[in-house]
Amino acid sequence: MIEKILLADSGTGHSEEMLKTLMEIPSIQRAQVTVLHVVSPQVTTDAMTEKWEEGGKLLAGAIQSLALDPNHVNAMLRQGDPKDVVVKVAEEIDADLIIMGSRGLTRIISILENSVSQYVFQLSSRPMLLVKDDIYVRKIKRIMVAIDKSVSAKKCLDLALFLLKDIKGSQLTLVHVDAKPSGKEEPKYGAEAEKDEALAEAIAQAKKMGVVYQCISATGKPGELICKLAEENQTDLLMLGSPDRRPSIAKGLPDLDRLLGTSLSDYVRVYANCPVLLARTVA
Repeated sequence: MIEKILLADSGTGHSEEMLKTLMEIPSIQRAQVTVLHVVSPQVTTDAMTEKWEEGGKLLAGAIQSLALDPNHVNAMLRQGDPKDVVVKVAEEIDADLIIMGSRGLTRIISILENSVSQYVFQLSSRPMLLVKDDIYVRKIKRIMVAIDKSVSAKKCLDLALFLLKDIKGSQLTLVHVDAKPSGKEEPKYGAEAEKDEALAEAIAQAKKMGVVYQCISATGKPGELICKLAEENQTDLLMLGSPDRRPSIAKGLPDLDRLLGTSLSDYVRVYANCPVLLARTVA
C-alpha cells in the first residue's frame, strides 16, 4: 500500500528521522523514496547559485544519513515556491505518502507565517505524515487510529493494519469519540469499549489480520480527547481521516475550515505530542 514515499526535506526538523523509523517496518522496506529539496527563487544569479549549491549538499547529506538502498532512493532538487513544488512533485511521482516537518503553528498563524506543510495539507489529496519540530520520534509499535464512519477513517485503518501486521509486539488502538462539546464522561476500555457499534467493523478487520488491538470509546471534544488519549497510551503514530468537504469546482482552493483551525485534523495536527498521519479522501 505504500510503494512510493516523498520526503520533503528542508534540512531542519525530524522528517529524516521519521523516514528512517518508517523504513524499519517490514511492509514498506522496499518502497521507492524520493528526497526532495526545494530552492526558493533568489534576487541575484550569484545568490541563486549559492542556494542551489547549498541545496545539493543538503540532499547529499540527507541521502547519506538515511543510508537507504541506492536502488530505492532518488534525490530531487527543484527551484520554485516550496508549497507549490511539493504538491506538484507528489503528483508527478504518484506518491503514496508525503512526509514533512511541521512547526505546529496554530490556526490563522500558519497562514500568516506561510506554513509550507499547512498549504500542502490543504491542496494534496495524498496521505501526509506531519512531524512537529518539538516531538520525539519513537520506533513505531503503537499506532492509534481515530475511527468514525468516514471513508478517510477506513483508509487510515487499512494503512495502520498494513504497517502493523509484520511488527512484533505491536498494538493498534482504536478510538471512537462521540462528539459532545459540553458532555464529559470517563473513556471506556476493554469489553465495555468493544460494545461501541462504531468500532465493530474495525475490530473485525484487526482480528482478521491478526493484529493485537485495544479499544477506547469516549464522549466529549474529539480533538482534545484524541490528543489526550494518544499521550496517555504512549502512541508512536496517530492516524486520522480528513475528508475533503469542498465542492469539485473548488478543489484548487484551501479549505477555510482547516485554514482557520476549526477542524479536527487541524487541532490534532497542532496539539498531538506524536507524529500525525492524515489521510485525505474526496467527499
